[in-house]
Amino acid sequence: MEKPPAKPSKSRVSQKVTLRRLLSLARPETRTLIAGTFFLVVGSGMSLLYPQKMRQIIDEALGARDRAMIDQIALGMAVIFAIQSVAVALRYYFFTTAGERVVTRLRQKLFSSLMSQEVAFFDERKTGELTNRLASDTTVLQNTVSANISMVLRNGVQALGGIAMLFYTSPALTLVMLAVVPPVAVGAVFYGRGVRKLSKEVQDALANSNEVAEESLSGVRTVRSFAAEKSEVARYRSAVDRAFELARRRIRQSSTFMAVASFCGFAAAAAVFWYGGRLVVDGSLTVGGLTSFLVYSMFVAFALGALTELWADFMRAAGASERVFELMDRQPTIPMSGGERLAHTEGRVQLQDVRFTYPSRPDVPVLQGIELNIEPGEAVAIVGPSGSGKSTIASLLGRLYDPQGGHILLDGKDLKALDPEWLRQQIGVVAQEPLLFSSSIADNIRYGRADATQAEIEAAAKAANAHDFIMRFPEGYNTLVGERGVQLSGGQKQRVAIARAMLKDPRLLILDEATSALDAESEHLVKEALDRLMKGRTTLIIAHRLSTVMDADRVMVLEGGKIVQSGSHSALMGQDGLYRRLVERQFVAA
Repeated sequence: MEKPPAKPSKSRVSQKVTLRRLLSLARPETRTLIAGTFFLVVGSGMSLLYPQKMRQIIDEALGARDRAMIDQIALGMAVIFAIQSVAVALRYYFFTTAGERVVTRLRQKLFSSLMSQEVAFFDERKTGELTNRLASDTTVLQNTVSANISMVLRNGVQALGGIAMLFYTSPALTLVMLAVVPPVAVGAVFYGRGVRKLSKEVQDALANSNEVAEESLSGVRTVRSFAAEKSEVARYRSAVDRAFELARRRIRQSSTFMAVASFCGFAAAAAVFWYGGRLVVDGSLTVGGLTSFLVYSMFVAFALGALTELWADFMRAAGASERVFELMDRQPTIPMSGGERLAHTEGRVQLQDVRFTYPSRPDVPVLQGIELNIEPGEAVAIVGPSGSGKSTIASLLGRLYDPQGGHILLDGKDLKALDPEWLRQQIGVVAQEPLLFSSSIADNIRYGRADATQAEIEAAAKAANAHDFIMRFPEGYNTLVGERGVQLSGGQKQRVAIARAMLKDPRLLILDEATSALDAESEHLVKEALDRLMKGRTTLIIAHRLSTVMDADRVMVLEGGKIVQSGSHSALMGQDGLYRRLVERQFVAA
């Protein structure tokens, strides 16, 4: 019984697909690449005429001792060089421009893909790794789909044209010279496979070192407060050393292959000298013919050597591109848009038997059968010990995650049936540590509504008790807040975040520990602003502080992912339960 044909290995199929896709990145630049290819052919063609001019000088002009012929041939060589120089410059311009466009488009697509992923995706990946894919890996691909294509075509034309001219000059001598090509070609294939694997490992190691650097630099205040600079330097040094060792292995492979290829090339040159010299002595070949043959041989040798290196570059790019394409092709489990958009939003929220575990910790249940109804305009506070699931409920309402069981409804519609983009436009969030972008205060407030006017921004800031402190800055609303808003105090950042939420004018408001990290004066100003923001909106309050919870219409008490108490503040204080113990501990701590 015949065996079925063996299927190609997964790595080989992946390699073919990846290389094909790498080259497909250049397809939108076809016209530019065609123009570059035209000038490439012109430049390569001019270079192939140069040895013929050398043969004419040696065999004809020198033999005839004709100065006019020498002058004429030299002038022709000057014209060839001039045309070649212009062609090389234009080839470089077109191919490099195409490469820049390709890598720009690639980065845009990759970033767009990253921004469309669900939050759980980012829980399992580090920022440094993703930024490394955007910066380092895409740069590797840039050369592959632009300059390297140019080099492949140029060296390919020179190699084929050179071989054709070699056969024209001396077929017998050409066969001697080409005897070295098959072993070098076979070696190049095996060498390329090894380089591809090592290159992927090097890129991963570099990504890891970037992750370490990103963590240390973004958390420099924590590092400084613990005097941990030396340990962070050691951690980064260890990561970089790992990348260096892998790179050194790749270099070792490259140098070994280059040595073998170089030996084969020089051995072929020696054989050409030996056999060519015999042909000249026998009168079968002229001195000029041998000279032009040797120059063509150099052209072919350099072209084949360059093609070998370019093959290694393609393998390096293939290794770097696997992760890039993997990220670009990944489909988010929660789409960015698509679904129903309600014509009118009342703000009624229902959680029906909601059960949830974080995808990164599937064995740790966070919510277990949550039942919660919030009427339009009602303010409901959720309290409980740390880790009881309070902030998780807020994340589920914004559909940052989907529950594994149960349903979450807005105005009777399951969130999974609603357009996620529209849903998040209906929700305003003020967190304990709001994220401000490193731009101006006005830009951070305008983040709530991109088309807001300056008057609307100032009105929102006044309602958030932020206008006065903003105007005390010399630049006013144009004041830059620094990375993550480090130039502002905690209370100032909170009020800017509240102004941002006010400008958005959401139907559903989520306050996640919005005053827990503030001093008494800042808390008073922030609470006053929050009271204005909450009017007429369905509000979910996640808080520890009694001042925030007391004014809520209802208080839900969470423990171990379950609601263990529910009622008004006064009613819960009359019960001997978890809520009263939490309040009493707060008073004792105060």
